[in-house]
Amino acid sequence: MRINNLNYLKERRRELRNNPTKYEELLWKRLANKKLNGIKFRRQHSLNHYIVDFYCATFKLIIEVDGEIHNKPENYDNDQIRDRELAELGYNTIRFTNRQVEFEIENVIEVIQNYIASRV
Repeated sequence: MRINNLNYLKERRRELRNNPTKYEELLWKRLANKKLNGIKFRRQHSLNHYIVDFYCATFKLIIEVDGEIHNKPENYDNDQIRDRELAELGYNTIRFTNRQVEFEIENVIEVIQNYIASRV
């Protein structure tokens, strides 16, 4: 069963790639073109029926950049369900807040690097 980049999500993925948040752009500058340890990341990739902010197939790693809306109870609950469903498929999710990406980008990169180093 195919779960990557399902056709019905194609237009939405394109829309999200063409209109990234400021925080997604900041992190993408550090991940694009294999800038992080030569590892390929994709942005706005879909897995199952979810579109994830960043995805590394090599390590089955999902990186999410969350704005304030994710603090609302219903959105937090949905994120937990999503992370659990993707974990059941073998994917691991690391979440960062917009604030972390904006003001602590080096720490964000270090967390990602440490995750990858623990999987090598």
